[in-house]
Amino acid sequence: MKEPVWDVHNVVAGIDGSDQSRHAATVSADIARKNGATLHLVTIVRPPEGWWGIVGSPPTPSALSKSLTDAQREILDSVVAELDLREIEVIQVEDVGDPARMLLEYADKVDADVMVIGRRGAGLIERIMLGSVANRVVHDAQCPVLLVP
Repeated sequence: MKEPVWDVHNVVAGIDGSDQSRHAATVSADIARKNGATLHLVTIVRPPEGWWGIVGSPPTPSALSKSLTDAQREILDSVVAELDLREIEVIQVEDVGDPARMLLEYADKVDADVMVIGRRGAGLIERIMLGSVANRVVHDAQCPVLLVP
């Protein structure tokens, strides 16, 4: 049997709960399984900025932290429940911040061989205001990026 041309050890999947990111997680799991690679399921929640100015005072830091942590855990738990992760080493990562920047930093940190992300996940307003995470990742990644619909 021929040796693989591409030696894949670390597959990073950006997960935001959207249908596209769920598809990215499925594709990532397949790549990891076929290559005996570690699958990194990464969800980065962007902290809300200024939304409380309309309805009152901001939440306390502990309340905001718990809310964001709960949201991340819910996203990862639902994605993991849908995946066939047999025979795959899986690392789940949750963080808060700018999704594109933090995905790029994480991929560099683990020396990712490929990053798989959904083509679109954010709503229209976020894409207009902040730019597409996928667009930013594709332009700045140091590893191959696979965009899935």
